[in-house]
Amino acid sequence: MKRFIAIFIALLISATVMAGSMTFAERVAVGMQGNHRSEDNKARNQYRHPVETLKFFGIKDGMTVMEIWPGGGWYTEILAPAMRGHGKLIIATWDPKIEGQPAYRYELPKQMEQNFASNPQVYDQVALEYFSPPGSSSLGEAESVDAIVTFRNTHGWIGSGDAQDIFNEFARVLKPGGILGLVQHRAKKGTDPAVTAQKGYVSEQAVKELAANAGFVFEDSSEANANPKDSRDHPEGVWTLPPGLSMGDEDKEKYMAIGESDRMTLRFRKGS
Repeated sequence: MKRFIAIFIALLISATVMAGSMTFAERVAVGMQGNHRSEDNKARNQYRHPVETLKFFGIKDGMTVMEIWPGGGWYTEILAPAMRGHGKLIIATWDPKIEGQPAYRYELPKQMEQNFASNPQVYDQVALEYFSPPGSSSLGEAESVDAIVTFRNTHGWIGSGDAQDIFNEFARVLKPGGILGLVQHRAKKGTDPAVTAQKGYVSEQAVKELAANAGFVFEDSSEANANPKDSRDHPEGVWTLPPGLSMGDEDKEKYMAIGESDRMTLRFRKGS
């Protein structure tokens, strides 16, 4: 009987989503617990707050949304079912034609595409763009996207020296009035981004300057992903903390007690 009830509830939820009676935030809440997600990824919901984060970004039905460098697809797993039939989701992942990239930039997209093929009921409407600047630096047609979202990538762009060009490309591909929603490991105020980026952290001031230089207007911030337990001075940088746990079993309980990093959550608007 319990199994029958569970199946009935799952079918009811599916029918409700397909009927379009759920809001975007409600579909995110359902999608983040979906059977297409691993238990490890679901366990990170408590640190990454997808409902609060995506609601804050202002994602709405009918939008064309682009996610930049999704990695293994943690947020893609949530965005895809939430937007399916209610807008367009584009994933901008690393370009496999560009030689000399780190190995993970070839492997993770392969794994994600395999996941797409295994779950067409979730991912069949997701579009792909390839983006590995400076060699592959276009995100598509100008003024074609309503919102860009990116999660914990800015430190890498600063480290490679491509950050300003990448923010400029965001502005080019976004429609006038388009949204840039960004989450990033947060360094202390007044720190040098060239130094802190090597540990995975960037100050809010540094991110805001990159956005302003590209013509974005800072609109609002959220503390949905803040973590005051994060001292930002770990031996292996942000990767010391979960889920990376780069120190292995050394002080593992300590870092698990801290949890994932302290993160800024910012929303910018492209000028009209």
